[in-house]
Amino acid sequence: MTKPSEARGLDHLVIGVADLDAAGLLYERLGFRVGARNRHPWGTENRIVQFPGAFLELVTVGDAGLIPPHAPRHFSFGAFVRDALARGEGMSMLVLESRDAPGDASRFRAEGIGDFEPFFFERQARRPDGSEVRVAFTLAFAQNDAARECGFFLCQQLEPQNFWNAAFQRHENGASGLAAVFMVAVDPAAQVKFLGAFSGAESFATPEAGLRLPLPRGRLEVLTPEGAAAMLGAGIAVEKARFAGFAVTVPDLDAVRSRLDAHGIDHRQEGAHIVVPPGAALGCAIVFELG
Repeated sequence: MTKPSEARGLDHLVIGVADLDAAGLLYERLGFRVGARNRHPWGTENRIVQFPGAFLELVTVGDAGLIPPHAPRHFSFGAFVRDALARGEGMSMLVLESRDAPGDASRFRAEGIGDFEPFFFERQARRPDGSEVRVAFTLAFAQNDAARECGFFLCQQLEPQNFWNAAFQRHENGASGLAAVFMVAVDPAAQVKFLGAFSGAESFATPEAGLRLPLPRGRLEVLTPEGAAAMLGAGIAVEKARFAGFAVTVPDLDAVRSRLDAHGIDHRQEGAHIVVPPGAALGCAIVFELG
């Protein structure tokens, strides 16, 4: 099993949207800097919201004809995004960091949480000055039998100096980092074994009967349906385990609240948190917390 000392931090979240430009506009109104459209050879397209060491991937299907099917030992990212979008918009995949994706894929196989070949890809990225650079990644996929509609993989950055850029990490809402991911499950305890093996982190029961896994970057919280409704608002399906939203850290909640008011975006404040419920944020709750 993976040792707690090998716990993996948040890398990025995959958030499916029907209209990529409309989603980009919403996130800009929320105060995030949203990157340009990128196209994948397997039929999906994305736009990225970047923080130090982690990012949000707003993704949609651009050309369904290019999407390869799932095959033995080969995970199709495009097919997973397509099928998740058919169920509705929102976060569908959790991605943690990797320093050795091929080795992680082997460990997943040995631990019984995934038997997939590592997946390498590269593309051209555009810097703020308009110049292009190469970015490249190797992915290691896992499978959670207790949450089949949730995707999980690790991402190893092969050209990190070309991907991370401080200019892309300056947001008008002051967001300084990806703080948390929220998952909802009728039985959070059923997620303990997989999430421990996948993340390398130890889980702790919360007073609300959920789970919390502190990670080297951010945290993962598994909420009961009642806990998710209380924290994140209505509109979260609870029949099957699924991802419900995320939190970012900001220095000033008053400024965030003023911005949301100005743009007519539904929200509520709970102590040191402002929550934009999933119904106002394309199926993915967004929490602004002081930090």
